[in-house]
Amino acid sequence: MNNAHNELCSSPEWAEYLRTEVLPLVLDGIDLGQEMIEVGPGFGLATDVLRHRVRDLTAVEIEPALAGGLEKRLAGTNVTVLQADGAHLPFDAGRFSSAASFTMLHHIPSAPMQDALMAELARVLRPGGVLIGADSLDDAEFREFHKDDVCVPVDPEDLPNRLRRSGFSDANVGTSRETLWFVARTASA
Repeated sequence: MNNAHNELCSSPEWAEYLRTEVLPLVLDGIDLGQEMIEVGPGFGLATDVLRHRVRDLTAVEIEPALAGGLEKRLAGTNVTVLQADGAHLPFDAGRFSSAASFTMLHHIPSAPMQDALMAELARVLRPGGVLIGADSLDDAEFREFHKDDVCVPVDPEDLPNRLRRSGFSDANVGTSRETLWFVARTASA
């Protein structure tokens, strides 16, 4: 991420935006179960909210410095931090009751790579497991903010089909202001 992105995504203002604007879009009425995996937590501002909704939260971050900082900050909590690629998870199939991805999909360099991540999340979810998430909607300001950064926006019109092809039987996708949100489930046993 570029410097402006790092500053924003680690700020109290971003934490407040996630807590009051983004997370309510996907958490209302959703049972996350007891064991959640979050991919791409970055600075962990969504993690700070999610960890109070489950017994155990595994945060998987590909960037070593971010994973190390998150591990240090959340030591002694119900969060386990793992530095790894979310598209190649070291977990058995059906390990988690829920999964989360917040404002990180657009940092994956291609739509097929995004789909591989979603398929891997479907694999590690139990039957009937839920994936919640959000990303930013594409516009000129969003693209300018990502100058010299990876930026592959997710098309809200195509996302339900992509989620189904990735292994989710049910996908609810919506938009609110500058946010794309999604809730999807794996097929029940």
